Amino acid sequence: MSSYFDAAGQRMYDFAGKIFPYNRSLTGEGVRQTLADIASYIGVPFEAESMKIIQIPSGSQVFDWTVPKEWVIREAYVEDEGGNRIIDFKKHNLHVLGYSAPVDEWVSLEELKKHVYTEPSQPEVIPYVTSYYKERYGFCMSQKQLDSLQEGKYHMYVDSEFIDGNLELAEVILPGATDREIMFTTYFCHPSMGNNECSGLALQAELIRYVAAMPDRKYTYRFVFNPETIGAIAYLSQGNMVKHLQDKLMAGFVLSCVGDSYDYSMIESKYADTLADKALKTILKQQEKYTVYDFHERGSDERQYNAPGVDLPVVCFCRSKFGEFPEYHTSADDMHYISPEGFQGSFVAMTDLIEALETNAYYKMRVLCEPQLGKRGLYSDISRKGTYDGIMLQRDVISYADGRNDLFDMCERFGAHTADVVAVVKRLIAHDLMDS
Repeated sequence: MSSYFDAAGQRMYDFAGKIFPYNRSLTGEGVRQTLADIASYIGVPFEAESMKIIQIPSGSQVFDWTVPKEWVIREAYVEDEGGNRIIDFKKHNLHVLGYSAPVDEWVSLEELKKHVYTEPSQPEVIPYVTSYYKERYGFCMSQKQLDSLQEGKYHMYVDSEFIDGNLELAEVILPGATDREIMFTTYFCHPSMGNNECSGLALQAELIRYVAAMPDRKYTYRFVFNPETIGAIAYLSQGNMVKHLQDKLMAGFVLSCVGDSYDYSMIESKYADTLADKALKTILKQQEKYTVYDFHERGSDERQYNAPGVDLPVVCFCRSKFGEFPEYHTSADDMHYISPEGFQGSFVAMTDLIEALETNAYYKMRVLCEPQLGKRGLYSDISRKGTYDGIMLQRDVISYADGRNDLFDMCERFGAHTADVVAVVKRLIAHDLMDS
C-alpha cells in the first residue's frame, strides 16, 4: 500500500498529461472525453450510478443564469496570402478565442489585429481568452508573433457552430457510516493548461480512489466535477441541492492549481469560521511555506458555495493560487509547470486532511483523573531522564481531552502534526480511555 501511495504523484501527472490536449470549454466533446477518462481512471463505468452524469439542456434557467448553447469547433487558423498558416488551432488550441463564432474572411493586417489577443507583458506566451456569453470571433497568439507579421492580406477562418446541447456535470458519492458529508469539487472548462485545469481533475480522481479504498468511512463523500462558475451554479440549482448541503455538509474544498511544486495556499470561506477553514489551515501549517488568502481574493467556485442564501462551509485549496503565478491563463502553464512531486505534495496534504476529518471530534477522557498508562503498555515501566520525551504528545492529548478541544484545536495548541495526533487519539480510543 505504501508503494502505491508513494506512486500517486506520478499517476496523477500521467493522467494530467493524457487529458491535457483536449479542447475543453463550458460544453462540448472535450468535456465528454475528459469525463469518460476520469470514469476510467477511478474504475467506474461511464454514466453508471457510481459516477452520475448530469445533463442540463441549453437554454435552461439555473438561478439567475442561462445555460449557453453547446460550442462545436472543428478547425481554426489564420493564413497569409501564400497559404502559410500563421497559427493553427490543431497545433495549439489556445490559438482560438474560447467560444469563438465562425468566420471566413480575408482582411488587412490592421483589421486582423482587431481580432487577435496577446499578452504584451509576456511577449512569448499565447494567452487564454474566452467569450462565453457574448458572441464574437477571435484568435490568440504571442505578442512576439503578432509583431513579426508583415503588411498584407490574411485569411481568418473558424469552422464552429452553436447547437442545442447540454451542460454536463458529474458527481461521485461514496456513502459513509453517517449521512454527514465532506465535499471536494473541481472544474473542467479550460483547454490545454496543466495547473489551472488538469491538476484539479487528476487530484480529485485520485482522492476518489483513496476514499473508496478506505475500510471504514465516518462521513459520506461527495465529489463534483463541473465547468467553473456556471457549472457550480447549475449544480446547486438541481432539486433541493442547496437545502441538502446546508443540512448535511460538514466541510467542502474546491481544488484548483494543485500540481505545481511551489507554496501551498488556501482561500478562506466568507467569514473564515467554518470547520473547512480550521481543518485546512491546520494542514497548511504542517507545510514548509503557505499563504492564506482572505475571501476577498476569491476567484473559483468558492464564490458560488459562499454566495448569499447558499452560505456553505467551503474553502479553496491551491498550491500556487490562480492569478498569482505568471504562467496562469497562458500557454506557459504546460506540463513542465506541474510535476509528479507537486501532485504528491497536494495528495499527501489532502489525505492528511481526510484522515484528520475522519478522526475529528471533541474528545473526553473516560477515566477520572490521570489514567494509569503503564499497565496498558502506553508508558515506559522504567522512569529515567529522557523517557518522558516520547510520550509528551500523548500526555498533552489526555490533558486537553476535556470536551473543549477537537483534533484541530489540539494540533494548534501543541504545534503537532495531524497524523501524530490522530495516531495518539486512535491509540487511546483503542484502550477504551477516550471517546467523543
